[in-house]
Order: sequence, then structure tokens, then C-alpha cells
Amino acid sequence: MRKILALLCLATFIFTSCSNDDDTDFDTIGSTFERSGTFNVANDYKIEAVVPDNVVVADSDVALVYILDPEQSTAQVDVWEPLPRTFFFGPGEFAQFQFNFIFNEAQNIASIDIFIESDDLNDLASDITDNQLFRIVIVPAAFAKNTKVDLTDFNAVQSALKLDL
Repeated sequence: MRKILALLCLATFIFTSCSNDDDTDFDTIGSTFERSGTFNVANDYKIEAVVPDNVVVADSDVALVYILDPEQSTAQVDVWEPLPRTFFFGPGEFAQFQFNFIFNEAQNIASIDIFIESDDLNDLASDITDNQLFRIVIVPAAFAKNTKVDLTDFNAVQSALKLDL
């Protein structure tokens, strides 16, 4: 009887101690930085955000990019919109901010190309092209794929990863 009880206790211990159902992720490390820029003909409506040297990037990491929305932001609260972000002006008129995440493992260089596309790039108003502020978050792909966090909400990502700026 003692052997059965000991086996039962041991089995209970093994099955409960191996549980991975907690909602706290202590091993995911995210990093964030900002980049501002103006989109124009001279830079082909593209700005490059080179990942700073103090941010460690792995080839499996992903980038989340957010643009500051000055119309919705206030003095107390910044509102960040995820990319891609599209603006519609009239019938057939649009502008869209997009990005590409580039990682060169051999040279250990990572950068994000942020660009704007439109039906008429030369006709875009300066409030769309000038002095745009972007916040970039580098996270492990497993976090981006399996998280319960709303990745379109910068504040939720910041809170989940305990990011400081």
C-alpha cells in the first residue's frame, strides 16, 4: 500500500510541476527604439531605421512598427498605430506606410526600411510625409506568433514585455 501511495504522490508531483499554463512570460526579451524622418523624392519616400548596437537581434526575431498618430494623441497620451497604416483621401486616393525588416546574420546588422506608397507620391500633404515618428519593437518570433497580447496595441505590447523608453 505504501508503494502505491508513494507512486501516486510521485506521479502527481511530476504532472503538476511540469505544467506550463502560466500567463507570465519571464524569458521573452523585447527591445524598442524610435526613428523619425521625412518622406520625399530625395530619399525615394523611404527611411531606414538601423537597429542600435545595444539591441541584440536574432535571425528568428520579428519587428513590430508603430507610427505616432498626432491627431489622436494628446499632451498626456501618445497614440501609436501599427504598420501597415493606410490613409484614404478621396476616390482612388490613398497613402500607405509599410516596412521591411532586414537582418544580415553574417554581418550582424539589422534594419527596418519604412516606406510610403501612394497613388500620387508627389501630391501627398506635408502632414503625411514630414516629421513622422516611428516606434520599433524587436521581439522573438515565438512571442509574436503565440502571444495572447494584441500586437496592434503598442501599449499592450509595451506592458507585456515591460519595455521602457
